[in-house]
Amino acid sequence: NFLPWFLFLPFSLVLLFKNYPPSQVIPWFFAMLFLTYSINFINFLVNKINAVFYGLLSVLIVLASLEFFNIYPVSKPIGIAFNALYNHPILALIPALLMVVLYYLNFKYIKSDFYIDGKVSKNIKEVETTDLSWMNRFGSVAPFLKNDIKLIWRNARPRQVMMMSFLFLFYGLIFYTQPTYQKMPAFLAFASMFVTGGFLLSFGQLVPSWDSEYYKLLMSQNIPYKKYLESKWYLMVFAVIISFILSTPYIYFGWKIFGMIAAGALFNIGLNSFITLFGGALNRVPIELNVKAKAFSNTNGFNPTQMLIALPKLALPMLLFYIPYKLFNFEIGILVLGLSGVLGIVFRNFFLNKIESIYQKGKYKTIAAYNEKK
Repeated sequence: NFLPWFLFLPFSLVLLFKNYPPSQVIPWFFAMLFLTYSINFINFLVNKINAVFYGLLSVLIVLASLEFFNIYPVSKPIGIAFNALYNHPILALIPALLMVVLYYLNFKYIKSDFYIDGKVSKNIKEVETTDLSWMNRFGSVAPFLKNDIKLIWRNARPRQVMMMSFLFLFYGLIFYTQPTYQKMPAFLAFASMFVTGGFLLSFGQLVPSWDSEYYKLLMSQNIPYKKYLESKWYLMVFAVIISFILSTPYIYFGWKIFGMIAAGALFNIGLNSFITLFGGALNRVPIELNVKAKAFSNTNGFNPTQMLIALPKLALPMLLFYIPYKLFNFEIGILVLGLSGVLGIVFRNFFLNKIESIYQKGKYKTIAAYNEKK
């Protein structure tokens, strides 16, 4: 639910820096958010109700046909409507009203589906096994890593998040291809962190909620809590490293840009990962894993705590780069950003111990919160 902010906030800030009127930019920004959330609610209804799916599909086919066969230029009124949202800020109330209506429809549907009789069914499926013995080399954290890999492999919700995190690799294209951002290097640092941080930000922010369905059982076992957290850290580190390797085509934009991506990767490994794990201690929203074929269903993903924890993730890399950049030069900014991550890796055990103590203090509150969904 926070992803639209990452898309529209940079553009809105650029408009404000370019002296566009805040009275128009700010309502436009919220209008875009309301439209995005409305689409999210529509996705839910599309997954749940066949009539909505086929009705929406029919409308899209008709509109696409009108445009394709030059019968009526559908794109023109759509463009006029989006321009009107900016030129007439009061129109931002329309997306807000649309979002409220769709929220009500979602709420009404979910409420009507609360009875267990309509949910009980038998599903017989072929059992699949996966050989993950190669992960035993990671020692005491291996069982947790295996569990996470199986969780991602077998469940639609985490699998969807993993696929969505791949799209973060292209986030840099928004910034690196625009001359405007070349004069705003702090935003380049912002983008560089995102290129390698997709999995960390999308999957990591929901730790330990991914284990909510069996968290009580997990915590009843005689396992070191630190090992549980360490396995999550390793998983995020692996994802950052893989993303960094896949980001090598960005060398096309120059070694400075690629150096910034490398520094952003170090920051993600050494600092952002621990900020994310810390945020998990405050996140007690359970997740339904067995969404299966309805991956867009997102009934319990929003948590205001995630938004608060997201702020240092966004602002810190920009500050770590921009301050030394202004005091010295571009290269020193990259160096400081990268070294901040190296320091985080050096003090890994210190951070893990501190985060472990926070998890331990809130252990029973978390178990109680996860049990509420039942």
